[in-house]
Amino acid sequence: MIDLLQLQKQFILTHLDKGGYACDFTMGNGHDTEFLSKTVGESGHVWAFDIQSSAVESTEKNLKAAGCPENYTLICDSHHLAAKYVDKKINAGMFNLGWLPGGDHSITTLRETTLPALKSAIEMLAPDGVITLAVYPGHEEGDLEGKMVEEYLETLIRWKHCATKIKIINSPTSPYFFIIESK
Repeated sequence: MIDLLQLQKQFILTHLDKGGYACDFTMGNGHDTEFLSKTVGESGHVWAFDIQSSAVESTEKNLKAAGCPENYTLICDSHHLAAKYVDKKINAGMFNLGWLPGGDHSITTLRETTLPALKSAIEMLAPDGVITLAVYPGHEEGDLEGKMVEEYLETLIRWKHCATKIKIINSPTSPYFFIIESK
């Protein structure tokens, strides 16, 4: 069976190398931040965002335990404000919508910040950059976020960005993801 998280990472690896710049727009417990940190190495940099201080603390602990280089900036703020903190064009960005694994399920990403965050992330992309955005439609806000993101991505100009959807079609509540590549 397809492992969607591994598949997302494969797409990231086609665009991100040592010395690159990346953002984890939804830090959570830092698993994507760790992947990005190890991928860009000591000469690259990763910015990671979450609105929950517990996510920042958990991520910092996990990154140190995993032996990541100190090439990251952990920011306790909303992903829609990323451009305020990131002063470089990024080669890759990752979004995992929903809630903090093991956290309070009443605190989720929301459409009113997710769409501005995605638009900003696309503007931040370097040529030949990539964004992956995972959607969890098993709860109402997740389902609505996914539909909103897809409607927006349909409006992108094809010769500037390629937007793709990867979904297990015989499992309607399973997570799925989008890939947005800049040309």
